[in-house]
Amino acid sequence: MAQSGHDEHGHEGGAHNGGGPGSIGNRLNWLRAGVLGANDGIVSVAGIVIGVAGATADRTTILVSGVAGLVAGAFSMAGGEYTSVSTQRDTEASLVAAEKRELEERPEDAEAELATSLQDRGLSEATAKDAARELSSRNPLRAHAVVEYGLDPDELTNPWQAAISSFLAFTCGALLPLLAITLLPTGIRVIGCAVAVIAALALTGFTSAKLGGAPRGKAMLRVMAVGAATMAATYLIGSAFGVATA
Repeated sequence: MAQSGHDEHGHEGGAHNGGGPGSIGNRLNWLRAGVLGANDGIVSVAGIVIGVAGATADRTTILVSGVAGLVAGAFSMAGGEYTSVSTQRDTEASLVAAEKRELEERPEDAEAELATSLQDRGLSEATAKDAARELSSRNPLRAHAVVEYGLDPDELTNPWQAAISSFLAFTCGALLPLLAITLLPTGIRVIGCAVAVIAALALTGFTSAKLGGAPRGKAMLRVMAVGAATMAATYLIGSAFGVATA
């Protein structure tokens, strides 16, 4: 199964871009990852059902194969996301714990580090020191975690949320080719499914590009080309080994 959703999820909203789990940027990353998860579902299950349709015209066989692909792909996506984001959460928790120890054992050094981080963001030395002192007097752990790592200690990344989101995104995407291939009449089953898949991929490509601020035309063409190549390859393979065509 394609796993592009994993790559987008894992660390974009983490320690290096100043966006904690609740930030607008991080929410956009989750949304874009959801779109990519749906894209994975569309391509993966379309490849399965069209490949099987190339081998047999039996609707039940096609349906069972598609459902099996949907379930396997959704659990694979969810499991991959859970593992990946759990590792990210462990890293975040380690950073917060280390910062907490430093604040307890060397508060002056920790405050100096915070001032340096603020200077790196453009504040003058005097202003950075004043700001670090004021932030440290209120909620020092949160101030240090947010400024230095982009983390909110009370809102670390949730692996269950990532897993469930990926499961649902993949399932929603996978339902389109599955329904198209099983509901359309035999004579137009394959071509109708292919058209529906290409249209859906154009939409996911447009949406992910818009969310990421990338050129939309290129993104749409890429995902459409990948989807078309996948369906063509699996249909040819199915036809080569099958006994009937749809």
